[in-house]
Amino acid sequence: MSKKPSKQKQKQRQKQKSSQVQVLKGKLEVTRSGMGYVVIENGTGDVLVRPGDFMNALNGDIVRVKVIKENSRTGKKEGKITEVVTRRQTEFIGYVQLSTNFAFFVPDTDKPMPDLFIPLSALNGAKHKDRVVARLVKWDKDDKKPVGEIVGVMQPEDENDAAMKELLAQAGFPLFFSEDVLEEAERLPEVLDSEELKKRKDCRDILTFTIDPVDAKDFDDALSIRLLSNGIYEIGVHIADVSYYVEPDTELDEEAYKRATSVYLPDRVNPMLPEKISNELCSLRPHEDKFTFSAIFQMNTKGEIKQYWLGRTAIHSDHRFTYEDVQEIIEKKEGKYLDEILLLNDLAQKMRKKRFSKGAINFSSQEVRFKLDEKGKPVGIVVKESKEAHQLIEEFMLLANRTVAENISKIQINKKPLPFPYRVHDQPDTEKLMPFMDFAKKYGHKFDLGSPESIARSFNSMLEAVRGKPEQHVLEQLGIRTMAKAIYTTENIGHYGLAFEHYCHFTSPIRRYPDVLVHRVLESVLKGKPLVDKKMEEKCKHSSDRERAAMECERAGNKYKQVEYMRDYLGETFEGVVSGVSSFGFWVETVAHKCEGLVSLISLSDYDDFRLIETDYSLVGRRSGRTFRMGDKVMIRVVAANLEKRQLDYEWVLGGEEQNQKSKGKNQKGKK
Repeated sequence: MSKKPSKQKQKQRQKQKSSQVQVLKGKLEVTRSGMGYVVIENGTGDVLVRPGDFMNALNGDIVRVKVIKENSRTGKKEGKITEVVTRRQTEFIGYVQLSTNFAFFVPDTDKPMPDLFIPLSALNGAKHKDRVVARLVKWDKDDKKPVGEIVGVMQPEDENDAAMKELLAQAGFPLFFSEDVLEEAERLPEVLDSEELKKRKDCRDILTFTIDPVDAKDFDDALSIRLLSNGIYEIGVHIADVSYYVEPDTELDEEAYKRATSVYLPDRVNPMLPEKISNELCSLRPHEDKFTFSAIFQMNTKGEIKQYWLGRTAIHSDHRFTYEDVQEIIEKKEGKYLDEILLLNDLAQKMRKKRFSKGAINFSSQEVRFKLDEKGKPVGIVVKESKEAHQLIEEFMLLANRTVAENISKIQINKKPLPFPYRVHDQPDTEKLMPFMDFAKKYGHKFDLGSPESIARSFNSMLEAVRGKPEQHVLEQLGIRTMAKAIYTTENIGHYGLAFEHYCHFTSPIRRYPDVLVHRVLESVLKGKPLVDKKMEEKCKHSSDRERAAMECERAGNKYKQVEYMRDYLGETFEGVVSGVSSFGFWVETVAHKCEGLVSLISLSDYDDFRLIETDYSLVGRRSGRTFRMGDKVMIRVVAANLEKRQLDYEWVLGGEEQNQKSKGKNQKGKK
C-alpha cells in the first residue's frame, strides 16, 4: 500500500502548482475599447488585462502575465503583464507633432498605444504634421514614455505607398533594415573565397540555368543537366547557399529569423534579407560564379532515380529564363537549350504523374497579377495560370525537398529523431469534410471516406471531372478550406496533400528562414556532427506564424489593388460567380479579374426575404424560392469601392444572367 504524502509535502505541491499557474505566457490581443486579453499558448483560457496593467506591452506582443484573480466557478482569469517576451511590431505609421525642444509621434492605429517621444536628433528630416514611419527604440518597464526615431517620411501624394507600408507594419514586418544589419551585409565578401572553393564540388563547367518570374531579382534555384557516359542523366538542383553568408548569432541572422519570410505585395517585395544578399551575393545571376547547396540526381529517361548526392557546390549559371520563355520553347519546340528543356519537362511530367498516382491531391489555385503604372496604380489584372514551365521547376524542387527530408529522417541522437523543421500537412478531418461532401454530391461527386488514401482519390476524381466547368473554382476553394493548413514542426507526420512521408523546405533560403535552418542541419549531418537545436520547435512555430501573417498581408495587398482598380468602374455591370454566402449577404467574384465584393441582404430586400441554408452554401428567398448558391453565375453592378476598408460593394442585377446569355448568343451568331 502506497504511503500518503505528509501535510508538509502536500502544501509544497500546492505551492508549486499555484506558482506554476501564476505566471503564464501568451499573445496580447487589445480590443478597440482598450481592454486586453492574453491568449495562452496551451489553450487554458484567456487572461483579461485592464488598460492600466499592460506595462510596456502592445497589441500582438508575446508576453508573460501574472494571474491576480481567478473565478473558481467560471475559470475566468484576470492579470497583469510582467514582461514582454517578443515584440510583434516595432515600426508604426502615424504623424509627427513638433515643438521647440522635442517631438512626438502619434500612431495612426485603432488599437490604443502611447505616443512615442522623438528626440530632435532622431527626426530624420521630418517636419510638423508629416506622415512618417517611426521605430520604437527604447521602452523600459517602468518608463511611461517610449522613445522612438523617424525612419521614413511619406509623400502625401503617394497614397498607395502609404497603404502598402501600413499593411506590412500592422502585420509586424519591419519596413527598413537597421544600420547594424546593413553594415554587416556590406562587409560580406563579393568574390568567392578560393579556400572555400576547394572544399566544394565544382559544377561550374556543367550547363546550368535559372527559370523564374519575369520580374524576379532573387534567384533562389538553378537546374543543371548533363549526360553521363553510362547513358544516365545527371540533374542538379542548386540552391543559393545563404547559410554560408548568414551565420548563427549575427545581426543578419537575428533579423532574418525575426522576419522569417519575404512578403510579396503587388508592387514590391519586403525582403527577409537585405538586397545586398538577396539580389546580389546569393542570387544565382547568369554569368556569375556562386556558392550553392545542391541535390544532384542520376536519373534515367523514365524519371527513376538511380542515386543522389547532397552537398555544397559552386555553380555558374549560363542563362536566365523566364517562365514565359520556357513555356514558349515547350510549346513551339524551338529555342535555346531546346533538348535539355524538353528532357527536363518530360521528366517533370513523369514525376508529376507518379506523384498523383500515389495520392497527391491536384488542387490548382488561380492567382492574379496586376499591371501597374509608374505610380503603382493598377491598370489591368491578369489571371496567372500554372503551365508546364511552372510544373517543371515545381517537380524538381519537390524532389529536392523530399530527398533532403528523407535523408535527415534517418538520423537519430540518443535514440531520438534529430530536431529538424519538417513541412507537414495533416490528414483531413472527416467531420469538416461532411458538409463539403454533401455539397459536392449535388454536382454528382461521391467521396469514399474509407481511408486517407481513398479520400485523396475521391478529391482527384472530382477535380478531374470539374475541370473547365462553372463549378470548378468553387469546389476547389471549398475543398481547400476543408483541408488542414501546412505548418513547420519537428514532429514528422508527413505531407498529406503531396503524398510524401518526409518533406521539408530546402529550396528557397533567400526568402524563407526554415530553409536556412534546413541547410544548417543538413550541413552538420554531412560533416558527421549533427546539430541538436533544442529550440527548433519554437523556431518552427515562429516561422509558421510569420508565414501566416505574410499570407494575410499579401491577400490584403491584393484586395487593396482590386478595390483601387474597381473604383474606375463604379456603376458598371460584370459577370461574376457566387464565391461565399452568409446570413448578411453573398460574395461575388468577377469572372474577368477575380475581384470579390459583397451583395448585402439589405440590397436584396426589395426582391425577397432571403435566409441562409448553411448545409447547401446558399441563400433562399422565402416567397420566390430564388436561390443564390456558391458557384452560381450572376450579374452584378459595382456600387461602392472603399479603399480604407479594402471593401467592394456590389448589387445583384435582376435578369442580368438572361441578358448576358442573349448578348453572348448574338456575339456567337456575329462570329459565324
